[in-house]
Amino acid sequence: MAIEKLSARAVETKKKPGLYGDGGGLYLKVAARRSGQGVTKSWVFRYRERRCHALGLGSCNDLTLAEARERARDQRRLRLDGHDPMAVKRAKIAERRAADAKAMTFEDCAKGYITAHQPGWKSATEARDWNGKLRDYAYPVIGKLPVAMVDLPLVLRVVEPIWQSKTTTANKVRRYVESILAWATVRGYRTGDNPARWRGHLDQLLPEVSKVAKVEHHAALPYPEIGRLMAELRGFDRPGARAVEFCILTAARLGEAVGAVWSEIDFQARTWTIPAERMKATREHRVPLSDAALALLRALPRTGERVFSMVRQTPLHALQKLRPDVTMHGFRSSFRDWAGERTGFAREVVEQCLAHAAGDQTELAYRRGDALEKRRKVMDAWAKFCAQPAPAGDNVRPIRAAG
Repeated sequence: MAIEKLSARAVETKKKPGLYGDGGGLYLKVAARRSGQGVTKSWVFRYRERRCHALGLGSCNDLTLAEARERARDQRRLRLDGHDPMAVKRAKIAERRAADAKAMTFEDCAKGYITAHQPGWKSATEARDWNGKLRDYAYPVIGKLPVAMVDLPLVLRVVEPIWQSKTTTANKVRRYVESILAWATVRGYRTGDNPARWRGHLDQLLPEVSKVAKVEHHAALPYPEIGRLMAELRGFDRPGARAVEFCILTAARLGEAVGAVWSEIDFQARTWTIPAERMKATREHRVPLSDAALALLRALPRTGERVFSMVRQTPLHALQKLRPDVTMHGFRSSFRDWAGERTGFAREVVEQCLAHAAGDQTELAYRRGDALEKRRKVMDAWAKFCAQPAPAGDNVRPIRAAG
């Protein structure tokens, strides 16, 4: 068998894509770049083991002709000893991955997962939730252990103690652990089934979340009392009171209102456009602004980019002073009950006012507009209702839980 047919000069000057044999199974591989500009060159060892195999030896930038020939000799020796060079290479890779897995702890993998996925999360709140719950519940049990060692008994040690008392939190932690272990498996840091998966696995050992978690609804103010509260808010000289008023008038979520910036407000078009990244449904939402909402905005001092220069807790503190048993989110339920019981507005229009997707999938697929002008009529009527104080002597209905 003729070997060493190539020269260093030939390796340097070959420009046409193809395989150029040196002998003894060693080939110079010349390939066109994907960009179409120039070529790449690498060394390949070809042999037949039931079928033809091509084992990459390295780039010509890293290995000289002499070094490539030495590596090809090593592969021929393996063949003489009855070994498959490709199988030997795979075994070495598996050994390295096993060694890496021993070095990679669950906490290391968790940080890797969060770093990889955080750019796709809607807000920094999600990252804080992941970090906080893993820190409080998972890391004390499995954080410093090799991720390859995390098995069913260890997962149960993380979630079982809080499954009854903090069911929603426990289920979140379980889902986080499941995702991290799946990431580690794909990365090659562990093998086998995922011990944190629910269906067909942990559901045999733990009760369903819906069976043990008490659903807590947001306490809502009965809508006949909205007018009285609005009057009290207008007389309450606290910055947070204005944010509460704005939330009520727009039926918006507190986070959407507190995060509002002046560039989102179009006074001429009478709209507030909330970008997708700040919406729960990750879709841009235009809010029609009533005269009352616009008057409130015009009266605010412009001290910076943000409409409400305050933290999220400020409006909550203001509300607690006036209605300690009511939640901010409950006002959205008050609005929905008012629209359903006191008006004839179409249900889907009311749901769109709340940035909810109303209708089946086929209907949603064909609905392209956001019914802005129809929603404007709803919000104008709501603002007028909010401006009417409850009639004197009106029986105050008790605080109820919003559905």
